[in-house]
Amino acid sequence: MTVSMTRRAALTGAATLPLAGAATPVLASSESQDDAGAAMPIARTFTLGEMPVTTLLDATALREGPKEIFGGNVSEEEFRKVSEENFISSEAAQFYFTPTLVETGGELVLFDTGLGQGGLPRALAAAGVTPEAIDVVVITHMHPDHIGGLMTDGAPTFPNARYVMGATEYNFWSAMDPGHRVGDLVAQNVTPLTERTTFIEDGARVASGITAVASHGHTPGHMCFMLDSGGRQLMLTADLANHYVWSFAHPDWAVSFDADKPAATQSRRQVLRMLAADRVPMIGYHMPFPAAGFVETRGDGFRYVPVSYQLMG
Repeated sequence: MTVSMTRRAALTGAATLPLAGAATPVLASSESQDDAGAAMPIARTFTLGEMPVTTLLDATALREGPKEIFGGNVSEEEFRKVSEENFISSEAAQFYFTPTLVETGGELVLFDTGLGQGGLPRALAAAGVTPEAIDVVVITHMHPDHIGGLMTDGAPTFPNARYVMGATEYNFWSAMDPGHRVGDLVAQNVTPLTERTTFIEDGARVASGITAVASHGHTPGHMCFMLDSGGRQLMLTADLANHYVWSFAHPDWAVSFDADKPAATQSRRQVLRMLAADRVPMIGYHMPFPAAGFVETRGDGFRYVPVSYQLMG
């Protein structure tokens, strides 16, 4: 899939990035709690064929005003009705930030690096992994909650890793004028790593059993990644759909985080339709932790079905 996106459209989406104006996130720790005070795990390992896949809770935060974020083109009444039908509040939403670690058999591959506030290293430690052990870091897109953890005190957080990211994505954000939030963070956290980076396009093979799938719209070069092992598949959907109810049940609802909303809707429908038809599980960066689930078709939209024990072996 290709998409043409103007700089103005991308800047509009970037102005409403996750956590902009939100409450301070609760960082992952051995005693992490959600905003209701409930204890939460911070690392969860699934099995895909012969490939261990571990979701890592970097942070979680409660944010008010979800209608403006996830239902910009619908009425207050419709948004409230859909929320009530799904047993969730229309006044606030819990956000989760979940990088994923994949063991290919030869390499440890980390997808996205969180907010850069210390949660990801603690989650990795809970999984028994040090930053030095990471072989490959893959960036799905360059919003701050995905690239914030690339650097620590001016040095690479993952000193032994090679890096993989979309060429379209990097080219767009690295061309921003100084003073732009995302552009400045890209210059600070991403550009210093370019000599160790492979820039990819749709269909690229990232590592053994890992293939890039273009899903542009959320950002100019947003990518999902398909994992294959032992005849089984799982897709890392990144920010394709950012809420497990609103973005699934109504994929056409305008999401403020999406820079090119028509393209994001097209990508959402295309990928979710494929996951539902082929019964392929997914891991979504902002899904309720541990962030893994299935997709089923429901009416004109979809339903997210959280994993229970299906990927345990």
